[in-house]
Amino acid sequence: VQLQASGGGLVQAGGSLRLSCAASGRTFSSYGMGWFRQAPGKEREFVTAVNWNGGVTYYADFVKGRFIISRDNAKNTVYLQMNELKPEDTAVYYCAATHSTMVITTTQDDYDYWGQGTLVTVSS
Repeated sequence: VQLQASGGGLVQAGGSLRLSCAASGRTFSSYGMGWFRQAPGKEREFVTAVNWNGGVTYYADFVKGRFIISRDNAKNTVYLQMNELKPEDTAVYYCAATHSTMVITTTQDDYDYWGQGTLVTVSS
């Protein structure tokens, strides 16, 4: 599976962005999908994940109520709608795919494929 993330950019605090992650291959619906981010000088961290059919989602506490993950298996795409953005959301955002048997996993090592990352910059 190859993943291509897009949609990053510069936005003011309080604004919104929608990231997309397009996957190649015909087995997209068999993967759980996640978004992670890495801020300058920090470790990469889990943001959110969705199970294979979109029926189960999980969010890190710092994005709950602001970010929404969704997927469209017909389009081989997972989305991250980011609302009420804060300067501390500034980071490179990565999408990832997992074949883990767990419904949802937040562990980076469980993810088998990674996109190249897209930069989100939130100005104050």
